[in-house]
Amino acid sequence: MYSVMKKALPLAAVAALGLGATPVIAADASHFKGKTMKIVIPYGPGGTYDKYGHTFSRHIGKHIPGKPTVILQHMPGAGGAKAMNYTYNVMAKNGLNMVVPLDNIVINQLLRPKKMKYKANEFNYLGSSNQTNIILVTRTDTGVNSVNDMKNIAVIGATSGKFSSGYLTPKLVMGLLGLKGRMVTGYKGSSRSILAMEQGEAQMAAFNWLAWDSKVPHWFTGKKPFAKAIVQVGVFKDPALPDVPMLNDIVSAEQKPLVNFLASAGPLGRGLAMPPGVKGDVIKTMRAAYSAMNKDKDFAKELNRKRLRLIASDGKTVQGIVNKAMKETSPEVISKVRKIIFGKSS
Repeated sequence: MYSVMKKALPLAAVAALGLGATPVIAADASHFKGKTMKIVIPYGPGGTYDKYGHTFSRHIGKHIPGKPTVILQHMPGAGGAKAMNYTYNVMAKNGLNMVVPLDNIVINQLLRPKKMKYKANEFNYLGSSNQTNIILVTRTDTGVNSVNDMKNIAVIGATSGKFSSGYLTPKLVMGLLGLKGRMVTGYKGSSRSILAMEQGEAQMAAFNWLAWDSKVPHWFTGKKPFAKAIVQVGVFKDPALPDVPMLNDIVSAEQKPLVNFLASAGPLGRGLAMPPGVKGDVIKTMRAAYSAMNKDKDFAKELNRKRLRLIASDGKTVQGIVNKAMKETSPEVISKVRKIIFGKSS
């Protein structure tokens, strides 16, 4: 079972992200007392978005003044883009509605701007409770035991939609390394994709390690495991997978900026955000509540029971990461990544 881990950025790093802000008075209990708050989950039940979101709903309310009731709403579709478009354009901006934002929210907007009806940097990020790499996993009965094996053995991958990290990451890996395979979309979240692998409809999928380890840890044990992790995409190696190669370590120098673009999703982890237009005093209160939840021992214990890690970041830090990624990704990198994944540069 995963141990609970906490992470704090140095003050210098926080300053580098441009996190200074004019002081805002926090909203008081009158805004929340007797109210019902809602958390929108961008996928169906069973995945890590759902598990974190459910845990948030059970704990964040007690840290909000007035202690409102917190409920969940699942809104799957288009690899999570449906929920993000809804949050940005339709969700009420009364400070009572939240979303578990996609970790690839920046990537989606920059790669498919005509489809993504939002601006990632305009969401109000409350905080995050994890950081994730995307891990490609294959069934071992395919003969694929390393990423190099896929240069000669074609596999079928299962994922939700073309905007999900479970599609973007494998397509980039296959394109950069010359691997064989194709992706099948339409599965509702990681649970359905993993079931497709188990039933033989697919032989590969790509999710964060928590999805794999919390659902099918038995796949990776024994002398002849059912499946194997073959490559990971992120900024740093997942602590649970020290022997699984990082994509950034096996591509050429000119390809590294393309990998770094997708790797930017890792630090966003699993957290909460509110739509643009919510009053600053409400955001200040909700960020404080989120940080208090991350420090709550009962919250940490429940995550641990669910085999979910706690690697905490506050709302200003997450906001800075998003702003920085939006600012520093060049049009050339976006064009190259788009061409590899979708087969066209625009």
